[in-house]
Amino acid sequence: MIRHIVFFSVRRKEHVETVRSGLLALGKIPHSKHFEVTLNTKVDQFSNAIDVVVYAEFEDEAALAAYKAHPIYADTTTKVKPLRELRYSADVVAAA
Repeated sequence: MIRHIVFFSVRRKEHVETVRSGLLALGKIPHSKHFEVTLNTKVDQFSNAIDVVVYAEFEDEAALAAYKAHPIYADTTTKVKPLRELRYSADVVAAA
């Protein structure tokens, strides 16, 4: 299983909800086993730069690649990218 985790910071705080709701469209892509978009609680004592987190699980690399190739993914990127400051992504293989 692949865990796909993406962290976003938003340029303007008034756009945080717009980014979160825009990213929710990714959940309509059928390739993930689990999908969620959440706001960062910002309780970390060292850094709270991240505003929104996408977490998804995929059966394998092929499912993740199909997810990223889906038209909804490209459309969502086009809408969200101008509103974000930073984007950090990690795709990790879950321990068996």
